[in-house]
Amino acid sequence: MSSSAIEIFETQRQTLMGLAYRVLGSVAEAEDVVQDTMIAWLGEKDDSISNPQGWLTTVCVRKALDVLKSARRARTSYIGAWLPEPMHTEVLDDPECQLSLSESVTMAFMLVLERLAPKERAAFLLHDVFEMDYRDIATSLDIAEPACRKLVSRARANVQRAEAVHQAPKDRQDELLEAFMAAVHTGETGSLVSMLAHDVTVQSDSGGKATAVSRTLIGVKEALAFVTKVLGHYWNKGDVVSLELNSSRGLVSLVDGRAEAVITFGFNAEGKASQIFVTRNPDKLARIDAQSGVLVRH
Repeated sequence: MSSSAIEIFETQRQTLMGLAYRVLGSVAEAEDVVQDTMIAWLGEKDDSISNPQGWLTTVCVRKALDVLKSARRARTSYIGAWLPEPMHTEVLDDPECQLSLSESVTMAFMLVLERLAPKERAAFLLHDVFEMDYRDIATSLDIAEPACRKLVSRARANVQRAEAVHQAPKDRQDELLEAFMAAVHTGETGSLVSMLAHDVTVQSDSGGKATAVSRTLIGVKEALAFVTKVLGHYWNKGDVVSLELNSSRGLVSLVDGRAEAVITFGFNAEGKASQIFVTRNPDKLARIDAQSGVLVRH
């Protein structure tokens, strides 16, 4: 491998990170996969690779699928609801990583991907998100091209049937955060009610390592009780900042400058919040850098 190997890899790092994260739903595991891919690339002795991007994508997706197999087994014994690890996307503003800023990295969409079989998930991402052709995807996944087409078609149908693959305009998201924090801080829920879907759900992920609601809350009444009574009590202990997480506006509760909880939202076709995601597992909050966030309550 020539002396330019590191430079070649760095041009693909963010794309590989975006792919691995979407496959795994974990920033930590995605970082490990990308690191392993780099090691394999730098150890490659063949200087005649004509398509470095294709080579790196193939290695990365295969390593991610290997990790996903063991990760899925571990998730069957996960305590409480499992949510993807929040990813700070505001820093991903380089032209090489615009894909990481698309709707396909929202928390709601990541949960839709979680329903797909591993190779379905990978084939769909490579084709519909990363725009690879079927022949190259088939090579990457070591399957026949007709089988690859079937995987993508089946995955696309499942994704299109999902109701939680919508994104709201940024100004609508800002309005929601303002109404949400007003409800937390004052208990006044009038503005927030109008922005919630009637069947809104609240899911909390603690992994058994932090206090969290143990079941999924369903409906406006339960959601409002959670916001005003639970968050209204606990979020008075520290600062709250607004941060770009998974390409959506999110809220981060800080205690002594450390992230204690992250809240992100999913939206329906009408732009109303249909899902509220609460991440409390400290392992999933360790990479949240709130310094660039906007203070919304002190």
